[in-house]
Amino acid sequence: MTGRWRYLSAAMLLAAVVTRAGMAQQQHHHDMPGMNMPGMDMTETKSAAPYHPGLGELMMAFVQPRHIKLGLAGAAQNWALAAYELGELRETFEDVGKLVPKHGGLAIPPAIAATVTPPMNALAAAIKAKDAAALAKSYAELTAGCNACHQSADHPMIVIQTPTGAGAFPDQDFRPSQK
Repeated sequence: MTGRWRYLSAAMLLAAVVTRAGMAQQQHHHDMPGMNMPGMDMTETKSAAPYHPGLGELMMAFVQPRHIKLGLAGAAQNWALAAYELGELRETFEDVGKLVPKHGGLAIPPAIAATVTPPMNALAAAIKAKDAAALAKSYAELTAGCNACHQSADHPMIVIQTPTGAGAFPDQDFRPSQK
């Protein structure tokens, strides 16, 4: 069979599978009230295997966004949001330590305690005092703590910095609310 015929056969097979799947979706949506819109596949297949995210996934999905949002809220002097994000960041670090107690030769809970807990305590005090200069200083220390941990984990190529803009969260206003 020539390359063109193999390609054509594969394309026809794929089209048949997609058409059949689309028909099954349409039938499923007709069975669910309010869910008969084309392209709205609300079904999913889940694996029975437990999911154990790695340290990198946890950092990217949970820690890094909280770090960014804390920095943006602090820069906007939105003290309530900064306090909230700091609390969420603390909880996230606790969860990371439980989910991934060791990464290579690095024990994660003690690394967190040594590198990011002291600056988070300083951040809490700065937020409570509504002290923008102290917040900026302690946020820089938190960021340096993140980078120190990355060095200890043998990942020096991961360098965290103070957010340079809210581009990662274009749908959130970080200014304090005007009550």
